[in-house]
Amino acid sequence: MTVPVDLETDAARLRAAMTEDLAARGFLDDPAWRAAVETVPRHRFVPGFYLPADARDEQGLTVWQPVTASRDEGRWLAAAYSDRTLITQFHGDEPDWEDPAERHGGAPTSSSTLPSLVLRMWDDADVRQGQTVLEIGTGTGYSTALACERLGSGGVTSIEVDPHRLEQAANALHGCGYTPTLAVADGLYGYWPEAPFDRIVAACSFRAVPPALVAQTRPGGKILLTLSGWLYGYARVLLTVAGDGTAEGRLLGGTVSFMSARTHAAPAFGNPAHWAAELPGGTRIARHGPERVTNPTGEAFHARFLVQSALPDAQLTTVGDVVHLVDVVSGSAATLTPDGDGRWQVREGGATRLWESVERVLDAYDSAGRPGPETFSVCVHEGGQHIRHPRLPCLSLPSP
Repeated sequence: MTVPVDLETDAARLRAAMTEDLAARGFLDDPAWRAAVETVPRHRFVPGFYLPADARDEQGLTVWQPVTASRDEGRWLAAAYSDRTLITQFHGDEPDWEDPAERHGGAPTSSSTLPSLVLRMWDDADVRQGQTVLEIGTGTGYSTALACERLGSGGVTSIEVDPHRLEQAANALHGCGYTPTLAVADGLYGYWPEAPFDRIVAACSFRAVPPALVAQTRPGGKILLTLSGWLYGYARVLLTVAGDGTAEGRLLGGTVSFMSARTHAAPAFGNPAHWAAELPGGTRIARHGPERVTNPTGEAFHARFLVQSALPDAQLTTVGDVVHLVDVVSGSAATLTPDGDGRWQVREGGATRLWESVERVLDAYDSAGRPGPETFSVCVHEGGQHIRHPRLPCLSLPSP
């Protein structure tokens, strides 16, 4: 397709401005990565995407507005060269970008990650010239293109579980002259044909470290991925693989979240009211309210991950003022209802007292001085996967 010269001129100007902004914020200290950002045309990888409207709809749902060059070229190009994540897919359904419809609510399943986070990931993984790299989650292909520009296409393998997504990414990559190894594959199993790798970087999250990734990493190699779960708690971990097939590392700081690998996505749990109706009638006052894990703070973000590690099968949702905690595996449930005096009334039932378990984790976390994520280590070995801290009980990750 022939692209108007003025579009490419505007894109180059906006790309230069984005590069300067990223450099000023400390994301481009490596001249080679700066050259990659200056070179890769992000707009070629995002022909269409969704942006949230300023206001929610009458039901409180996010209104997602489609953005394409044909609808509003200026808005499309400006967003393509902004440091923001661009949502490209919901519920695994590929939009018709010739005539895209506005969406109300929905679960994003693919995106172009904000450039600063892409650069941060490559930097955290200590990716260097001459290494072989596996990227899990090709998405639009923009981060893949940056890696190809920095390392050369020959050292880059990128896999994507969605065939249509990969086809679009491949077309964009090849159109820009990049020829990495691409494959439709589930990131849970890595990609044996190109293994072993020096670095594995995942742009999706997992409930636990997939053993295949450890097996496909050279001794001394590193794996960077995000741990997540059904409570939507997140923590990034950088692991170094040993010669005996074990891996150890530490949690990284920050409040980064990624979409779950599709095989690790939370199951539907039905109507919260049905679960609440089966609970016993007695209530108690909660020692800790739900805000301890739901507040928009770094501490609550980390506490939510620790709680999730103790209750890997629990899910949380809020309906009106009532907070519901549901475990579809054990059949346990709990509700928290505000009493008007700043306290929360708890009802819980089933094999596991869910909120009582949450409170035990928070009690231990508080007693340890609320340590930050960087003070926690992760160990992956034949006997399981564990999160450790010198002043806290050991937590186990669920089976991958």
